[in-house]
Amino acid sequence: MKYNEEQEIVILEKCISFLNEIGIQTSFRSLMPDTFLPGCHIENGTIIIDKSMLKHPGDILHEAGHIAVVSSAARRRLTEKSIIKSKNREAEEVMAIAWSYAACMHLKIDPVFVFHENGYRNGSSSLIESCEKNEYIGMFMLQSVGMAVDRNDKRNEGTSHIHMKRWLRE
Repeated sequence: MKYNEEQEIVILEKCISFLNEIGIQTSFRSLMPDTFLPGCHIENGTIIIDKSMLKHPGDILHEAGHIAVVSSAARRRLTEKSIIKSKNREAEEVMAIAWSYAACMHLKIDPVFVFHENGYRNGSSSLIESCEKNEYIGMFMLQSVGMAVDRNDKRNEGTSHIHMKRWLRE
């Protein structure tokens, strides 16, 4: 599903409200054009947003996933550079993908909002399909760190997603 600019603004506001409610802080200010994702930057565990530069508002949920899946101690110091240098980078990336999919389901947002055609190395549709089947490895990793209920839990029956126990890793 494609969203128009007005729809994207409404969904972005819904996402920001959700993030602030669960303890992921957001802030708005101008950013330099050299950020990893246009209009979005992680600074000391806070998502900095420059609406004038933001190309894909769904990127905010994915970046929030990076913040959510690290330990609370690491969360306070998290930056784009520390994500890239993390010894658990690959595991944290797949957990952030699963987390952002779960957030879409929780917020009743089409996952295409996050998994847009310009991201994920042209693998967006495959990621969505894997998550819909509850087969994506990141979902199992969220379970292993106690953030999501077990795949066979009754709360997961008949759904295309896992249920989160907590949105932030301890």
